Amino acid sequence: MNLTAELQKVKSGFHRSFWVANGMELFERLAYYGQQIVFVVYLRNNLGFTESEAGQLSGMFGGLIYLLPILAGTLADKWGFRRAFSIAFSILAIGYFLIGSMGMSAFSGIYGTEPNYWLLMSFLVLTALGGSFIKPSVLGTVAVTSKEEVKSLGYAIYYWLVNIGAMVGPTIAYFVRDSFGNEFVYLVSSASCIAMLAVNLLFYKNAKEAVVVESFGKKITNLFVVLGNFKFMIFLLIYSLYWIIFWQEFIIVPYYVTDYIPNFFSYEILQSWSGAGAIILFQIPINRLTKKMSTPNAILSGFAVSSLIWIIIWINPSIITIAAGIIAFGIGEAMQAPRYYEYISKIAPEGQQGLYQGYAFLPIAIARFVGDPFGGWLYQTSKASGHPEYVWYSMIAIGLSAAFFMYLYNKFVVKEK
Repeated sequence: MNLTAELQKVKSGFHRSFWVANGMELFERLAYYGQQIVFVVYLRNNLGFTESEAGQLSGMFGGLIYLLPILAGTLADKWGFRRAFSIAFSILAIGYFLIGSMGMSAFSGIYGTEPNYWLLMSFLVLTALGGSFIKPSVLGTVAVTSKEEVKSLGYAIYYWLVNIGAMVGPTIAYFVRDSFGNEFVYLVSSASCIAMLAVNLLFYKNAKEAVVVESFGKKITNLFVVLGNFKFMIFLLIYSLYWIIFWQEFIIVPYYVTDYIPNFFSYEILQSWSGAGAIILFQIPINRLTKKMSTPNAILSGFAVSSLIWIIIWINPSIITIAAGIIAFGIGEAMQAPRYYEYISKIAPEGQQGLYQGYAFLPIAIARFVGDPFGGWLYQTSKASGHPEYVWYSMIAIGLSAAFFMYLYNKFVVKEK
């Protein structure tokens, strides 16, 4: 292999806006995961909500973040990605500031001292609306600014930077939370979005490529086309079980570490360095080890390995077992995540691959809408009963069920040619 030639191919294979967009994505993910890791603890300890209420609010916020891009992508295509980025980062900066301001003493005269569920809900919906433009704009930029021979590398770079943001954001959140308080983590997220707004205005240029823009009516029609595919909906529901247990790293784990392992310095670093760190380190080696594995078997294996997280923790809940469990989940994610889109292409009817790929984030949206409230309720109920270990039993059951149902799906619904 001629290394110089390969490097030149990479250098010439991407438009400058590719690097600008992915850099902005890194900082947007830094802002998102930084606030997400403290979210439920902030709502409980600073704003006075119960664990169950915090789960409901988290579910609405996270669900909209992953559901709305289906429609927001239409506006991003119509406006151009530069304008979509500007709107997104402006709304995100305002939304994160408003969420954080509810916990600041300087604003207590405005918000009062009692929990204000619906006001916070409105701030979260606003923030989710802003965030919904990011993924279609970044992925759209990757698509139109990468030459065909390096396009797969472009998506790999995108996924890599997402995980770097997922690791760095919570790490910064720990130092801010430890020095100033949870509410100031939201100021950091807001400042990060303001900085990316400036980067977008100064450096991002729309790629000159014709785009066919679907109307909102067409998007709604497409949604019913997808929902009408019974096989695909079964697949999405099974996959949502996987993401339900993933997001408990941001619900149950912060609560448990805060309440039962109080001398540990940072659940933020525990989660981010174990989870995103494992993917950053192991993604390439795991891809090489599993490249000959069929797509259904790779996904099933990933499901099974990820289920180990809760078994490992249940054996003896401690920092070591929680870290080991999250690493196990990261390894399982690295096994199945890159094969996910390939799997969808196998399920999609002939000529509808692009349509079905557009709904790839639906399982995460379903998981957030359902799993976050469930996790909050489960933790609150288990803690009140004096048996917090019940949360681990429940997560083990969901994880093993996901693997079992995926096995049945592979065996009876999708048959490899």
